[in-house]
Amino acid sequence: MITIRNSEERGYANYGWLESHHTFSFGHYYDPEFTGFSDLRVINEDRVQPGQGFPTHSHGDMEIISYVLAGALEHKDSIGNSSVIRAGEVQRMSAGTGITHSEYNASDAENVHFLQIWIVPDRQGYSPGYEQKYFANEDMSGRLHLLVSPDGRDGSLSMHQDAYLYKAVLKPGDNLNYLFEDGRDGYIQLIRGTVSLNGRQLQPGDGAVLHKESSIDLSVTQDSHDQTEILLFDLRRQN
Repeated sequence: MITIRNSEERGYANYGWLESHHTFSFGHYYDPEFTGFSDLRVINEDRVQPGQGFPTHSHGDMEIISYVLAGALEHKDSIGNSSVIRAGEVQRMSAGTGITHSEYNASDAENVHFLQIWIVPDRQGYSPGYEQKYFANEDMSGRLHLLVSPDGRDGSLSMHQDAYLYKAVLKPGDNLNYLFEDGRDGYIQLIRGTVSLNGRQLQPGDGAVLHKESSIDLSVTQDSHDQTEILLFDLRRQN
């Protein structure tokens, strides 16, 4: 079963310095039909104004993935990390027993546009951890490339959950097929461009719950003028 999550139906918050779209219930936004899927709890698409950001705050027992789409995000945390995450880079922070951090737009002139993703860990009480890596679009051209996995295989970042995050960059005329193993579900998030998912059209910002689907087909029409970027989550089936 495929359930489309249309971009315009997501939760929305605008605080002036921050504009955010929430795929799942988050903060003051609550939708009983979209409180998460499997171990995936949050996909927030955030745009932060120049020089603005999230002051120091705390997290616990959550795998937090930040993927910068445009601009640069400055990160500082209580376990000694201080870095700038730029477009194309992925950060994985394991909050574990507790971590505090801040996130600010590193530019005084341009917005930073990024996805913030939360995944529940397979148990509580891990030591906090941090990883950051650049993934070139060339490595994902016409195929799914692994960004995050439970064991860091194939050069991916690692996280404390039986979940896999892939990205593909597709051009007009490209087609992809993905097979789910028994007991696995998925979630698609379209970053840019347009794509057909098993014959159903997705627009930028759209998502799709993939429940008990043995396989999916992704295709971009020949007349498309945009480069298409897709995230695919491969997750444990829970019901």
